[in-house]
Amino acid sequence: MTIANIEKNQDDLTMIVTVEYDASVDRVWQLWEDPRKLERWWGPPTYPATFVDFDLKPGGDVNYYMTSPEGERLWGWWQFISIDAPKTLEFRDGFSDGDGVHKPDMPTTTVVVSLTERGTGGTVMTITSRWSSLAQMSEMMDMGMEEGMRSALSQIDELLA
Repeated sequence: MTIANIEKNQDDLTMIVTVEYDASVDRVWQLWEDPRKLERWWGPPTYPATFVDFDLKPGGDVNYYMTSPEGERLWGWWQFISIDAPKTLEFRDGFSDGDGVHKPDMPTTTVVVSLTERGTGGTVMTITSRWSSLAQMSEMMDMGMEEGMRSALSQIDELLA
């Protein structure tokens, strides 16, 4: 894996992560469409994810939790906005409680994942995270989103080997 770039833009309220993998677009796409594969890399290694519900279709919902080193479950949700397999995926990502109830006082991120074939073989994955306010973006950065993303993405090479 090569993280080619992480760009945070407070004017656009975005964080864009660009990663290159030595695998086909189809193989990288499988890491997003299969919840069992997502569990192996979504979230930092010390906070493994468990996907409880996973409905991969526009309007489909996802409920998941990450388990802290102390055993605490930190719940989250996704709602898919659009899917163009195996090229793009757009979803909203937020925090919830154990019953799947969204926490409106916590930030919500809109995420767009784009997979493109690299000219020399392999795949370029671009993950664009967007917020509705600078306060939400800052809160996510303060929670360690950039570091967590780096750590999570570093687990993908082993899955593609």
